[in-house]
Amino acid sequence: MYKLFTVILLICTLNAGESMKHLYDFSAKTIEGETLSMSAYKNKVILVVNVASKCGYTPQYEGLEKLYKTYKHKGFEILGFPCNQFKNQEPGTAKEIRNFCSINYGVTFPLFTKIDVNGEQAHPLYVFLKKEKPGFLGTESIKWNFTKFLIDRQGNVIKRYGSTTKPAEIAGDIEKLLQ
Repeated sequence: MYKLFTVILLICTLNAGESMKHLYDFSAKTIEGETLSMSAYKNKVILVVNVASKCGYTPQYEGLEKLYKTYKHKGFEILGFPCNQFKNQEPGTAKEIRNFCSINYGVTFPLFTKIDVNGEQAHPLYVFLKKEKPGFLGTESIKWNFTKFLIDRQGNVIKRYGSTTKPAEIAGDIEKLLQ
């Protein structure tokens, strides 16, 4: 009986994964704890970023917010996903993360609850993103905080950027998708 259940569960999991073809097929909890379907962002150009408050790349929040303010009125969104998997650089609670981002960087783009981006507990959205746009030499794992994924208006993952890519360097790609 246990083996049968395991086989059925595996088949259901595989079938569920096959139907996940766009960002819009997923949902996540906002930093306020409400479940939000990514379909709320249909017809928008989206940059998904795993973020952290105590990272050497944390000042990228400033550049991300600048991108957001520049292009939001044209149909652009940034979705920030706090992650504590890299040397515990996001140890805070949801409230602490929200306050940190707001007070220190004036972040107004949507933030979500803390998630894992790698491993067995990786959020399904990140499993999808990594599969769609693997990193260097085809590796799927996220190497560090502030890895970015650019998604077009149809929910397709267009490009992946590493942590060292500054937000301003992505502006040209965003503009092309917004046209």
